[in-house]
Amino acid sequence: MKIIYVHQYFVTPQEGGATRSYHLARGMVANGIEVEMVTSHNKAYYDLRIIDGIKVHYLPVAYRQQFGFLRRVWAFLNFVRHSKFLISKLKAPDFFYISSTPLTTGLIGLWAKKKFAVPFYFEVRDLWPDAPIQVGAIRFILLKKILYTLEKRIYQHALKIIALSPGIAEKIRKKCPKADIHIISNFADLETLKALDKDEATLSKYGLKKTFTILYAGAIGKVNAVKELLSLARISNQKAKNYQFVVMGQGSESEKLIQKAKNLQLNNFFHFPFGSKEQVNELMSCADMAFISFSQYPILKTNSPNKFFDALACGKAVLVNHKGWVHELVKSQKLGIYYTPANKQEAFDKIIALAENPKKLKEMQQRSRSLALSHFSKEIAVSRLLSVIDEKRFGKITEDGAYILTA
Repeated sequence: MKIIYVHQYFVTPQEGGATRSYHLARGMVANGIEVEMVTSHNKAYYDLRIIDGIKVHYLPVAYRQQFGFLRRVWAFLNFVRHSKFLISKLKAPDFFYISSTPLTTGLIGLWAKKKFAVPFYFEVRDLWPDAPIQVGAIRFILLKKILYTLEKRIYQHALKIIALSPGIAEKIRKKCPKADIHIISNFADLETLKALDKDEATLSKYGLKKTFTILYAGAIGKVNAVKELLSLARISNQKAKNYQFVVMGQGSESEKLIQKAKNLQLNNFFHFPFGSKEQVNELMSCADMAFISFSQYPILKTNSPNKFFDALACGKAVLVNHKGWVHELVKSQKLGIYYTPANKQEAFDKIIALAENPKKLKEMQQRSRSLALSHFSKEIAVSRLLSVIDEKRFGKITEDGAYILTA
């Protein structure tokens, strides 16, 4: 069996970031499936590499989170154009596995189905165009209509749809009731990410103290609400608490975040650049809690954020600022604290109570790691995907997994 896997933002664990496609593709290869990955890089030339058995085609399509709206659209459409040209020269697969975002990758699936009579699976990481419309990135009525029409057409023509959360699956069912939908959430690399104790050498390396620490590790964009961590850091200073607030990542809001921290003269705030999964694990070992945050747009409640599963793998208690599937897991499994962004004083009181109760904190951390092991390993995700691909060959999985935990 051969699969052409299309993901515009494919990265390896060494590069850091969202490594879902790497692990799923590697899992397919380990089970005898030939995988060709079509992706992009910020270089002016085409490149071909064999990475752990995956044949990876790198197309010359630059993209950065700092790009403005029009430049992003150009990058999306340019990737579609380059992908079509490349795929036309490759041996036809048994099917295509198309991963969004962006929604425009679905154009490749529609084109390939018509041109080669080859079906495609469509993986929905975020709900487009709902997400960019709600956050105000897309405002033109005509463009909204075009994108909603495209979204529905992609769902209707996909052989199967893979949703990353129950909320995403529910939204798709309402738009396309006949779609064959399967849920495979994001997951943790439990081999790379481990629950490590605080180590003096590691703390010293990052200039941190052995005190209660909250870490955010992920993208710093407009929808990530990372600036809320600065508010908590400010309250910590006001209350004379020796807590630390750490951010590891980059994005369109990085400079604003760093400048605001300087303006507030926050000596308890630390920023570190984006790093590999090993570096994330190292810095996580210095923290007690992981901050999982989003802006308060309804559509973001459906998210399945990588940083949440990284936090579980590292055995961290969770501080979450938004409702949705992640919040329900944190609540039902007693993994940490939920707070309303409008009432940060109340949130900080909860943080103080937890910081002063080491036994309760340790229990939360242990439950996080246990949940990652029992429900969110990459092996479980690969098994689910293989079952979706060919249940006769790889076996049928019928149980609901972690999703029943939020019921």
